[in-house]
Amino acid sequence: MKKQSVALALVISLCVSTQGAARTICTIVMDEAAVEIMHQTGVCDNRVTPASTFKIALALMGYDAGILQDSHRPALPFRESYPDWGGDSWRKTTDPERWMRYSVVWYSRQITPLLGTSLLTQYATDFDYGNADFNGDFAQSNGLERAWMSSSLQISPREQVNFLSRMIRNDLPVSVEATDRTLAIIESTETSGGWRIWGKTGAAYPRRDTGSFDYTSGWGWFVGWAKRDGTTLVFAHLLQDERRHGASPVLRAKVTILAGFDDLVSEVVP
Repeated sequence: MKKQSVALALVISLCVSTQGAARTICTIVMDEAAVEIMHQTGVCDNRVTPASTFKIALALMGYDAGILQDSHRPALPFRESYPDWGGDSWRKTTDPERWMRYSVVWYSRQITPLLGTSLLTQYATDFDYGNADFNGDFAQSNGLERAWMSSSLQISPREQVNFLSRMIRNDLPVSVEATDRTLAIIESTETSGGWRIWGKTGAAYPRRDTGSFDYTSGWGWFVGWAKRDGTTLVFAHLLQDERRHGASPVLRAKVTILAGFDDLVSEVVP
């Protein structure tokens, strides 16, 4: 426990020390019923890549279509041809729970071909999930591999919270079982103020005109929902680096929300 506390303190220290190297694009908090914006900072209507936050929507699609079965099925083995830039955690047999926890890209790529472009587009359209564009990179025919990663699929922070609100209220055109099984694989933590927060991170880098990635301007997402004493809020936090440095933008996006959530909502939820 002591080692974990020290490690967490180091992570927070690193994130805080590099926070000045990034700007908050949007922080938005909304009540579960999607009626009232409780807090908004920045511009929340511009669309960018959802990156790995798309895994929430993809899980709903996969469970509803019967491709995913529960938290541990299907368990798929790692193959040498799969992307492994996520380290050792990506080089292991992966089930839906591990997929979400470690944000395993290759597992997503086993689900999307089984759904196909037409069904992915239909689901995303029904979800009002951004522009619902799964064409992928221009003239590359790679939408099933990377549409959600600095490519054609785009979503705004406001659309993120609207989508999450509908999911929590079972207001999406998927089965209740699909929603319940998706909720079951999202990691959660508790703040010192008693909020239980569920969320998913996402990180990606803009494309230059040459097609290369701009590693100085990484996006970091953290989206999810929080519950305390019968109150449920949904949120989206998006930042963007202004220079390249060691701390991941996605890590900082998550840490800043978790560390500041109690203060963020204290004025609207006593």
